[in-house]
This record gives sequence, C-alpha cells and structure tokens, in this order.
Amino acid sequence: MAETYQLHSPDNLPEATARSYRKAMILLTEAGIPFLLGGAYALAYHSNIVRHTKDLDIFLKPEDRDRALSVLAEGGYRTEIRYDYWLAKAFMGDDMIDLIYRSPNGVNSITDEWLDRAITAEVLGVPVKLCSAEHMVLSKCYVLNNDRNDLADVLHLFLGAAESFNWEYLLKLFSKHPRLLLGHLILFGFVYPSERQVVPSRYMQRLIDEVRSEDATFEPICNGTLLSHSQYRKDIQENGFIDGRLLPHGNMTEEDIAAASFTPAELADAQASVVAAADTR
Repeated sequence: MAETYQLHSPDNLPEATARSYRKAMILLTEAGIPFLLGGAYALAYHSNIVRHTKDLDIFLKPEDRDRALSVLAEGGYRTEIRYDYWLAKAFMGDDMIDLIYRSPNGVNSITDEWLDRAITAEVLGVPVKLCSAEHMVLSKCYVLNNDRNDLADVLHLFLGAAESFNWEYLLKLFSKHPRLLLGHLILFGFVYPSERQVVPSRYMQRLIDEVRSEDATFEPICNGTLLSHSQYRKDIQENGFIDGRLLPHGNMTEEDIAAASFTPAELADAQASVVAAADTR
C-alpha cells in the first residue's frame, strides 16, 4: 500500500496561487491525464528541504502534452509551448505552471515507469503523485549550469532518502553514465563525512568497478552539454568536440537541440531569415 503524504505548501503560498495550482491539478485529474509533481514538493518530501518555489512543476508523458494544454486552456489558463522538445507552460495571472515531458538534454522522457514508481501524496488538498527519489536524482544530477545548479539538491536527496532508495534501480538509471552518479556520491561523502555510511558500500564499489571497466574512447566527445546548455558551447563550436547530446552518443538530433533551446517563435524567425537570405542571392 503506497504511503499517503500530505504537504500543503513548501513556501506558504498566497491563497490565489494555491487556488491556481489546486485547480490545475484537479482539471488534469478529472480529465484522466496521468501526471506527477516534481520540483519543490517532491524535494520537500524526500529531503525535508523546504524552500520558495516560483512555479509548480508537473511531469507528464510527451504524448499527453497537447491534451493537458487544451484542458488547462479550457479551464481559463493561458498556455504556451515554450520549448517544443521538453517544456510547456500554463499561466493564471502571475502564477506559472511548468509542464515538463522530457529533459532538455535528451537523457530522460517521462514514461509510465516514472508514474508507476511515484509516491502517493496529497498536495494542497488534492490527491496526486510525487516524483520518486530515484527519478529526482536522475533528473537533477544533469543540472550543473551557471544559471542553475542542482548539486545541493542531489546531496540533500542522498542525505534525506538514501536509506530508502532502491539502489539497484538507481544504478540501472545511470547505466549509461555511472561516472556521473559516482561523482555525486563522492561529493556527498565530502560534504557529509559523518553520513557516508548511508550509501551502501557495495554499490559504491560496483560503480567504481563500472567506471574502471569503461572502454577508452579516442573520439573527442564533450558530455558537458548534458550538464550545461551554455558552458561548453566553445568546446563544440571552436575546439572540435562532438556534442554529447547528439546521436549516436546521446538521444538527440540537431533539430531536437534547436527545439530544446529556442522557442517556436525564435525558430520560425531563424528559418525566415535563412529563406530571406537565400532569396537575395
């Protein structure tokens, strides 16, 4: 039987904001659109870190995005697709809801597996699901940008939830990038030296063995773009490195990267500029 967790607000929301969030969750639930909450609500559950949040993060499958936007628009929200590849938004006045269906680096898509492993919860009086701790770690380990860095969130997730992790499943989630998980776990032991024992030593050893057995690559790949959308641009554009997001190393095409980085309007403007330039030749 799944635990039911009651969380009213990570940051004492104004009542108008709470109503906006509550209405969106009810609309999606009544429409039969499966979703789960990430962001501050899931972090508060798993790590007991309570902080101000500027929006509500709703995770849903890519194929449910358009239906969710239609349901919210009919409910009085202003909606938009911000980045076609991974993010849509809904607004009620100044209140904002993010609809997230992929990670912008192409590593993750929200699937039934995310929903099946979610925590049963009650948020703002509405029965919902919260993102599992393992999937929170998966999504946050790849966020190490100059304008947003989720390292502290990951370490707090280890601190607050490591003893309840499904470690086999967590290692499976990082089967393609075990070095990234190992790096975060090593930093956890540095930040919290008295708490190192919460990470089972056998899983640390397995990760170390996996990293040691990794095949050497002589191809100049930069996986930094999986962690930051901006800080490794020079490596790709000037230093001859291959973007680690791109197939076959990653999961994205050049078109996917553009759709993850630019709004539909920006892409349309760029395409129009290319056409105009071609017409003048």
